[in-house]
Amino acid sequence: MRWLITGAGGMLGHDVVEELTRRGEDVVGLGRAALDITAPPAVDAAVRDHRPDVVVNCAAYTAVDDAESDEARALEINGDGPRLLARACAAHDARMIHVSTDYVFSGEARTTPYPEDHPTGPRTAYGRTKLAGERAVLEELPGASAIMRTAWLYGVHGTNFVRTMIGLEARRDTLDVVDDQRGQPSWSADVAERIADLGVRLGPDAHGVFHATNSGEATWYELAREVFSLIGADPDRVRPTSSAAFPRPAPRPAYSALAHGRWQEIGLPLPRDWRSALHEALPRIRKETSQ
Repeated sequence: MRWLITGAGGMLGHDVVEELTRRGEDVVGLGRAALDITAPPAVDAAVRDHRPDVVVNCAAYTAVDDAESDEARALEINGDGPRLLARACAAHDARMIHVSTDYVFSGEARTTPYPEDHPTGPRTAYGRTKLAGERAVLEELPGASAIMRTAWLYGVHGTNFVRTMIGLEARRDTLDVVDDQRGQPSWSADVAERIADLGVRLGPDAHGVFHATNSGEATWYELAREVFSLIGADPDRVRPTSSAAFPRPAPRPAYSALAHGRWQEIGLPLPRDWRSALHEALPRIRKETSQ
């Protein structure tokens, strides 16, 4: 199979390219400088010239707070860009996986993971623009596309919560971390594996919406304590606090755990627990952080 990855310079895009390369796939990764997904001629040319079997869109406007005052630009990248990619895929006989987010849900009044078919209700500009992208892809490429929602991503590449905690542990005696937001810490390498697994199955029997997060649940406070424990630091140096202590322009979901039923429907196991993934990921992240 031939794969085309957009947003290949980001944390997840980098891991998708790495995972597919490890599997011996024919993969082309295009970062933002190589492909602007909001430029129609460039998008069509990229799909036409590279002739991929599967396009994976990891390109996105991810500045959640900035989107509150820059929704038009966020919508251009998160909504219009995916539509252009899906149209190009339809024109050139390619399938498509589009990466989305837990922010398409409200995150309110919930205590059990959101199933894939739960009604959406974003409360932020970022969530609205990502939902627009989901709908665009499914409209333009029905039966040959998949939406891959993920959340709380961390990894070796780029800035993320786990890398930040490792850095702050070395510089601060104590840390105050939010304990009233609950979700699923997810290793980007595990999500990349799911994308690769789905891509080879994508078609009439495996399309639509999938949730790609690690299993289990945690708050940011619980995740920070786990990071401290795994690197040999005293987890009691992490202190719980509320979201009110860190006001943001965009409200964060109080609960955003995602269910994983669709994987079993297509014959794949449920994702592993977030603690197992973190235990494997941390040595690699620490090695990168120390360089």
